[in-house]
Amino acid sequence: MKTSILLLSFLVFGNVFSQEKKIGTVYFEFDKYTIDAVQEQIIIDFIQKIDTSRLESIQIYGYCDDRGDNNYNLKLSQNRVNAVREILTANGFNKSKIVMIEGKGRVLLDNFSGGSLEDVRSKNRRVDLLIVKKNSFGKGMYNSFHDHHEIGDRIFLEDIYFELGSSKLTEASKKELDRIAEILLKNKNIEFEIRGHVCCTPSTYKDAIDFATKERKLSLNRAKSVFRYLISKNINSLRMTYRGLGNQFPLGKGDDYDRRVEFLITKN
Repeated sequence: MKTSILLLSFLVFGNVFSQEKKIGTVYFEFDKYTIDAVQEQIIIDFIQKIDTSRLESIQIYGYCDDRGDNNYNLKLSQNRVNAVREILTANGFNKSKIVMIEGKGRVLLDNFSGGSLEDVRSKNRRVDLLIVKKNSFGKGMYNSFHDHHEIGDRIFLEDIYFELGSSKLTEASKKELDRIAEILLKNKNIEFEIRGHVCCTPSTYKDAIDFATKERKLSLNRAKSVFRYLISKNINSLRMTYRGLGNQFPLGKGDDYDRRVEFLITKN
């Protein structure tokens, strides 16, 4: 992989705090997990430039191409993750901020266009680094799940959002819920309530109308959508409840923030 492409992958972190979570990608040669000097320097430059005061945590995920045994590729992808983590910590990155490290194994080929088979495979031999912005909502409210929560903690995730009048999960929301499901599967003691919210409703009404069902219980339907999706990802329904809170608790940050769900920790 050319140096210019690798450098571009890491330069995107400058805009990531207002856009997507993905901040960088490291690419690997076939069947390798060592990082050459050029890629190592890119990671070091990233550490030196990032504003850690705005960073709550980082997640590291490793992948392989579709060739080879599944178990072998799981181990290889984990070795790639470990190689990136070691460079981060060896150069002063706070270990406590690395909250998720996981090798995900091979990326199976699907229908693809715009490049050769080898181009596609080379892009799948990688490690992705994703950031979680530092919480800005005050004590007791967080924007990511942690290993240790107190009962009463609230988690608000900016990447779980809804269109106006809709309780349908967006593709971006599903990707975020996939990450949440992985965390919850590893922390089986956490129980929680899913709370749906709405914006833009007159004060004479407590809730908004769901355009799909024509019922005035949009916040409940949003919570239920998340509940059902997490069940589909093997989260035990007995760990979860859901309810709609309508327009009672605006965050004061704009309508987009109020078309949301929150997670209230009820047991840890």
